[in-house]
Amino acid sequence: MPSSRKAEIIRALFAAYRSNDRKAVEASFTDDFCFTSPYDDRIDKATYFARCWKPSDWIERQDLERILVEGDAAFVTYQCMARDGKSFRNTECFVFEGDKIKRIDVYFGATYNNGAFAKLQS
Repeated sequence: MPSSRKAEIIRALFAAYRSNDRKAVEASFTDDFCFTSPYDDRIDKATYFARCWKPSDWIERQDLERILVEGDAAFVTYQCMARDGKSFRNTECFVFEGDKIKRIDVYFGATYNNGAFAKLQS
């Protein structure tokens, strides 16, 4: 699959999240999809939707800053601005199997509140 097609799939996935189209998001994942983040270690598709899916009405804006595709993987960096003034920038690594997403690994960036760095509480 061409790199441009993988970038299109990623853009469509982010658009589906923003429009709360869970069906489209589910359809973009393989049956054996897994997700890893600083809070989740290789959780399966069902656990991902039970734990991570929530309506996107808290998001004011989400900007895809860059999508870099190499082979069956892509890195995506995006900035998200919440309606409450918080913002963050994350990078995600997508692994594809054909035209479906098999794995996403999320790397969290710093969080800001109204433009000021918001230190995480331990």
